Amino acid sequence: MAIWQVVLIVLFALAISIPVSALVAINYRKKVVEAKIGNADEKAREIIDEALKTAEAKKRESLLEVKEESIRTKNELDKEIKERRAEAQRYERRVQQKEENIDKKADAIEKKEASLAQREESLAKQREEISKLNEQRLQELERISGLTSEQAKDYLLKIVEDEVKHETAVMIKEMESRAKEEADKKAKEYVVTAIQKCAADHVSETTISVVQLPNDEMKGRIIGREGRNIRTLETMTGVDLIIDDTPEAVILSGFDPIRREVARIALEKLIVDGRIHPARIEEMVEKAQKEVEVMIKEEGEAATLEVGVHGIHPELVRLLGKMKFRTSYGQNALKHSIEVAQLAGLLAAEMGLDVRMAKRAGLLHDIGKAVDHEMEGSHIQLGVDLCRKYKESPTVINAVESHHGDVEAQTLIACLVQAADTISAARPGARRETLETYTTRLKQLEDITNNFKGVDKSFAIQAGREIRVMVVPEQINDSDMVLLARDISKQIEAELEYPGQIKVNVIRESRVIDYAK
Repeated sequence: MAIWQVVLIVLFALAISIPVSALVAINYRKKVVEAKIGNADEKAREIIDEALKTAEAKKRESLLEVKEESIRTKNELDKEIKERRAEAQRYERRVQQKEENIDKKADAIEKKEASLAQREESLAKQREEISKLNEQRLQELERISGLTSEQAKDYLLKIVEDEVKHETAVMIKEMESRAKEEADKKAKEYVVTAIQKCAADHVSETTISVVQLPNDEMKGRIIGREGRNIRTLETMTGVDLIIDDTPEAVILSGFDPIRREVARIALEKLIVDGRIHPARIEEMVEKAQKEVEVMIKEEGEAATLEVGVHGIHPELVRLLGKMKFRTSYGQNALKHSIEVAQLAGLLAAEMGLDVRMAKRAGLLHDIGKAVDHEMEGSHIQLGVDLCRKYKESPTVINAVESHHGDVEAQTLIACLVQAADTISAARPGARRETLETYTTRLKQLEDITNNFKGVDKSFAIQAGREIRVMVVPEQINDSDMVLLARDISKQIEAELEYPGQIKVNVIRESRVIDYAK
């Protein structure tokens, strides 16, 4: 056989076998796919049936839960309704009781009103009888005395008024003399100087100190358990502690600046130390008092060194140091005294006078302000007494006594101190009180005095520290002068605010002039 024939046979066999094998493969694949699809349908039906069963079970569970919740809610509502009904019944019983009580009270009030009406009727009858008897008595008295009731009344009132004026004047003089003898006991009844000395527009600035705190928790520690710490601190220092909403700060309030400084130092030491209890507070207050005393002494010595004045008594030096804590119209008293001393020294050098004596007088001219809040009297008189006590020279004493014009200046140095005092006080920014405020106060003082009956003229002098009142001699006698001075001083205390005290000087003068020809 030829090769091409063999090739043809092979090709023919291949052509027949390939389609047959393809058909067989396709049929097999078709059977496999149909089998898989059938299994999938069955699984899908099983899943759907299972899901339906699960949903049905969950539906039944939800219905049961809803029923239980509704039953529980109903029970709670029933319970609440029963409680409210019981409470309403209690309120209703209370209201009924109150109504019954009100009815009883109303009945009692009606009975009282009826009895009061009867009493008023009886009183009205008695008043009528009394008025008739009084008229009869007055007619009989007028017939016996030969005077009308008005004439008799005026006569009696005049007699009583004259007697009372004289007795009142004598009584006032006796009481004032007794008060001077017992100054420590009776001074508080006549002169309240503490408030007056601090009665200024800037009182809040000169009567408080602020202590900064590290945190607000420290406020509770300062107060202490049941307020023991703050009470101890206030008792020991005599200063009020104000603890409010101000963040990280405590306010110390008090009229005495030295006590306030002691309290400030003690509180700052306690805050730094951290141990705050009554025993520790007492210890720190004692240390602070010693520190302040040392500070006062050092400030006084520093002032004398700054001015160049030596040989001053140690007690006067200490009083100078106390003036660091004293203000007048916002001006620091110690700085003011140093300024006056330096100005007086400059003026004395220009005029060829004793510079050291001028500085000494200028430094000590307001020394009375260191004790005027502790003792009664003006700072001038107190300063004179202190200078005499510690053996200062007559030149210094006269300068202190005359720097406000209370007495006449006897030396040029006294005049220089007066001028230096005026310059220091008038320096722009030195004092808070303006010229307008000052003149208004003087005018108010004179207006108050001029409104009194019998006053001819009045003059406010010595920077408003004294009011001189000239009275009409024909209208005001010697007894009336005492009462007039008292009335004027009371009126000034009631209507004006001023530092220190105001002297009321009432003058009555009668002159008779004739000419020999």
